Amino acid sequence: MALALSPPRLPKPKSIQPSHYYESFLEKKGPRDRDYKKFWAGLQGLTLYFYNSNRDSQYVEKLDLGVFVKLRDEAPWGSSQDPGTHFCLVLRNQEIKFKVESLESREMWKGFIMTVVELRVPFNLTLLPGHLYMMTEALAKEEARRALEMPSCFLQVSRLEAQLLLERYPECGNLLLRPSGDGSGGVSVTTRQALNGTPVVRHYKVKCEGPKYVIDVEQPFSCASLDAVVNYFVSHTNKALVPFLLDEDYEKVIVPSPSRPVVQKPRKLAKFQAKPPKTPVMPKPEPKGLNSVLARKLAVSSAQVFSPTTGLADVTAELEEKLQRRRALEHAAARTGDQQANLQA
Repeated sequence: MALALSPPRLPKPKSIQPSHYYESFLEKKGPRDRDYKKFWAGLQGLTLYFYNSNRDSQYVEKLDLGVFVKLRDEAPWGSSQDPGTHFCLVLRNQEIKFKVESLESREMWKGFIMTVVELRVPFNLTLLPGHLYMMTEALAKEEARRALEMPSCFLQVSRLEAQLLLERYPECGNLLLRPSGDGSGGVSVTTRQALNGTPVVRHYKVKCEGPKYVIDVEQPFSCASLDAVVNYFVSHTNKALVPFLLDEDYEKVIVPSPSRPVVQKPRKLAKFQAKPPKTPVMPKPEPKGLNSVLARKLAVSSAQVFSPTTGLADVTAELEEKLQRRRALEHAAARTGDQQANLQA
């Protein structure tokens, strides 16, 4: 009589964490936390992930470094001396305190965060040559990643809708990317700044020349990706321009409907063969040519075709109404001037 053999048990597949630029244990304390909590943390792209242990593949928390403001060393609460194990991550909407095991660990975390945020290796930290080499490798990976990804400040809105978004939500930023309005399938940059107390909205051309994007300012500037285009405006205005990023509360309000712009997640771009050059990092009061290029119409050809959303009636109507009022005032003033000239004649 043949015996029925049960199939062999297969081992459960081990969960694998995503590839991080840097990872180690990190104690975190948020604005609402009473004490520090220990996590296994990993940095990937512009996101800091937190896991309950180094064996978990599913993160429990994450922080978006796209709203990064600065890093700050701190002394423990109640102490006047800095042991080199505490630092604070200041974001646009919150401050997160961290505690590590050593000064070396603190400098490593600060170095990797600054590398991905500023797209350059910081040489002003207490780091060894091997650490700097690791950050150089992370920088190359981040530059390649960004060359294939649409920046988070890209929104599927028209020229007029972009102006209205920047006007309505100034706390979310004052620079955004959008599809071009001339049907060429390109991308335009819209900014809004207060100059001498008066808000000024500007639009810029970005010409696609092979694998590079060329910003059409007084002295054209070449970038390897749209993310580098954003960094150009930010760094050359000494961070006066801030990429537009809606908070979660606003994203719940601005949903696809006939009356509101559509907020879409970043999209992948076609791969480029050329190696992206370093992004400019020297801050200047104002990039040369930005003041002279006012409200230009974009005419570009891009590697990817974007489809502007439709059905945004009330948003567009609000701006059109403002334009009609302005034209009516200008027309009335012109007529008054003609009448006065006729009387004098």
